[in-house]
Amino acid sequence: MLSGNEIREKFLAFFESKGHTRVPSSSLVPYQDPTLLFANAGMNQFKDVFLGLEKRKYTRATSSQKCVRAGGKHNDLDTVGRTARHHTFFEMLGNFSFGDYFKREAITYAWEFLTKELGLPEDKLYATIYKDDDEAYELWQELTSIPPERIIRLGEKDNFWSMGDTGPCGPCSEVLIDRGEKYSCGADCAIGKCDCDRFLEIWNLVFMQYNRDADGKMTPLPRPSIDTGMGLERITSVVQNVESNYDTDLLNSLIKAIEKLCGRTYYRDQRGFAFRVIADHIRACTFLISDGVIPSNEGRGYVLRRILRRAIRFGKVLGIDDPFMYKLVSEVVNLMKSAYPELKEKADYIAKVIHREEERFHVTLNEGIQMAQEIVQGLQEKKLTVIPGEEAFRLYDTFGFPLDLTEDIAEEAGLKVDLEGFNRAMEAQRNKARSARQEVNAWDLALTVQNKAGNLPATIFNGYDVLENVAEVLAILKDGELVTEAGEGDEVYLIFEQTPFYPEGGGQAGDTGEIIAAQGKIRIINTKKMPDGKIVHQGIVSGVVNTGEKVKLLVNKTARRNTANNHTGTHLLHKALQIVLGDHVQQAGSFVEEARLRFDFTHFAALTAEELQKIEDIVNEKIVESLNVEAKEMTLDEAKKTGAMALFGEKYGEIVRVIQIEDFSKELCGGTHVRNTSQLGLFKIVSESAVGSGLRRIEAVTGPGVRQFLAEKETSLEELSGMLKTPVQEIPQRIRGLMEELKQKEKALEQLEHKFAQLQVKETLKQVKKVQDISLLVSRVEARDMETLRNMADMFRDKLGSGVIVLGAVMGEKVNFVVTATKDITAKGVHAGKLIKEIAALTGGGGGGRPEMAQAGGKDVTKLDEALSAVAKLVENQLTK
Repeated sequence: MLSGNEIREKFLAFFESKGHTRVPSSSLVPYQDPTLLFANAGMNQFKDVFLGLEKRKYTRATSSQKCVRAGGKHNDLDTVGRTARHHTFFEMLGNFSFGDYFKREAITYAWEFLTKELGLPEDKLYATIYKDDDEAYELWQELTSIPPERIIRLGEKDNFWSMGDTGPCGPCSEVLIDRGEKYSCGADCAIGKCDCDRFLEIWNLVFMQYNRDADGKMTPLPRPSIDTGMGLERITSVVQNVESNYDTDLLNSLIKAIEKLCGRTYYRDQRGFAFRVIADHIRACTFLISDGVIPSNEGRGYVLRRILRRAIRFGKVLGIDDPFMYKLVSEVVNLMKSAYPELKEKADYIAKVIHREEERFHVTLNEGIQMAQEIVQGLQEKKLTVIPGEEAFRLYDTFGFPLDLTEDIAEEAGLKVDLEGFNRAMEAQRNKARSARQEVNAWDLALTVQNKAGNLPATIFNGYDVLENVAEVLAILKDGELVTEAGEGDEVYLIFEQTPFYPEGGGQAGDTGEIIAAQGKIRIINTKKMPDGKIVHQGIVSGVVNTGEKVKLLVNKTARRNTANNHTGTHLLHKALQIVLGDHVQQAGSFVEEARLRFDFTHFAALTAEELQKIEDIVNEKIVESLNVEAKEMTLDEAKKTGAMALFGEKYGEIVRVIQIEDFSKELCGGTHVRNTSQLGLFKIVSESAVGSGLRRIEAVTGPGVRQFLAEKETSLEELSGMLKTPVQEIPQRIRGLMEELKQKEKALEQLEHKFAQLQVKETLKQVKKVQDISLLVSRVEARDMETLRNMADMFRDKLGSGVIVLGAVMGEKVNFVVTATKDITAKGVHAGKLIKEIAALTGGGGGGRPEMAQAGGKDVTKLDEALSAVAKLVENQLTK
């Protein structure tokens, strides 16, 4: 029996034998495509090729693509574990033709691989086709042994594929296998009528043969293409003849590892649901973290956090109360390391990220369970039967509660959940988390350039060697249209045959500068590179510029020099971070421009002042050592063999550029750099901060930036010196003296406040009244802060001995409350936390706490007296329940 790993290799080798180039899986993070949250299909990394924006040296490709469907349009998260075949993470086997072969070869290859290579029974295979695709119908009969009755025509919903509302599209044909009667859903079980596991879809062949415009009109593509996809887990379940993907060797060892962790037995029915969720989710978490995603509260990090927390929640269902997911990372690595060797290199880091998130979530989950119980209790007391959708979403969003967990808690209490309200809140969250439109606009620009100037060649970049040259204006784009002339004030995009302007990319800002024409000039504000290699210069026109005329391109030399300083500075910083903090440090993003550099990296704690100083010292030592900076071009394989670091998110071609700083640093990088580290002058870290769980950011300056930074500091010190009437060198001593004076005055103020509070207590105790034989003290008091208010409540409680104390005070533009209840009173049904929640609500606020003590805040200070006057009735209500 073939293993999952063997099937993957057999597929790739088969298509290599048919003239396809084996292409490695792209990252799960589609850095080059802002329209996607995660890679979710094999064709994602070839999108530019299919759109005609990019050309590659091959016209046939094959790959096994890592995919995640757990967010955005394609989201299988809540289905995982309930069915035999849905996953958040899976692998998509695919073969692709970019204007090379078409339907005949695609069908021939699919049939040969399934029947000859995998040995699937021919008499069990079916094909579906688009209802009008007579060509595919004839080819399936001509090229295979499938009879006409096993070729089923289906509509657009099932058998027509499109990349979007517009663009390439075409009919598709799916291969299915009949797994037998035992998988049938009943008498009406049939292809196109049900979605059960009897007729299992195993391979989808997409015939990209049309281009659909904005009006819905479809015109034939000049070079039709092929895009196919077959889920590795699904075909493995068929080959290994097991009921579910979870029974294959790709997932079964994970199930067994979970059995050992929880001490329970796995069953294939509903009892095994939690096992399947955890097995699926640990694969997704491992691969996402390996590809640079970190748990956070937004974007991709938010989806990762949801997946991980969902798995932790199901661990609790299996009786696992301590962190455990991190222990499963090694099992995933052992299963997948042959195909994805990078997992082995990052295993320790992945486990640390997961362990840290688990520890944080265990605290949050316990708080969430308590919050859910309070919500249920509050509804029951009000005789309500539905948990509001907003509350259910708050549990989901803040505490990671899956909706089904909230529904379970509600069902146990005889309540229901407002699903419509939950979905409205969810949609609002999705709208909030949409991708930044600027990136999508960049994609639109690429399509515009392709549509309007697609016949022009890729631009030659000569800016590593020169900062000015003369070139002919090949194209001018204005308002999305190609024009021959642009005039005063026009914003335009210009294309030349060659340019010294560095285009934005690799974390480096695009060059700015000036273009001089015969009758005008263009101020260049940005430079961008399109997927097809054209470099586009964005600028504002003064005077007139025409296509076909020769112009002079002048890069802003000062900006380029300072940007180069900062870019080389990031390489020095990266290596210094690894020396000081350890090899687990990896670049997770960077941005360099004229004024500064920003560097994001993986690390689990804030850097100490000592660590920051060591890092800064190492970089400055390398600057003083005057190390040569050398750029070399070589193949990607050669670069990796030399030990050059490849970075997250970068899309490398076959020939790469390696920046080597003698024996100190070596990285793949297409950016601009200095020739010698001495050109940086100085390096200064200006800030270090967190940007996510396990992700830190350093901002720094070099050369002129350091001089400006120090000048600003000096100005601030001189101003401070003048304000304190103290020499600069004595400022620290003067401030320490002032702080000590302030401390003494605050102490004296506290003593006065304490005396004032005692006087208030003496007077206020006269306001004590009885409610059903218990003492109740309700009063509006003067208090500077919450600590003073709490201290007053303690004094009242001590004086009262037994009873309920409710104090309210205006602090600035807000109102604050404290409620205390002695233990003998809480035993009678009074709950300070619930009481204060109702009081604060009357002033537009909220809060809560323990039965004996609680505090809250309100927004409307004019409602303070009204809220306090309602207390007696609220206490009486609690006592009578």
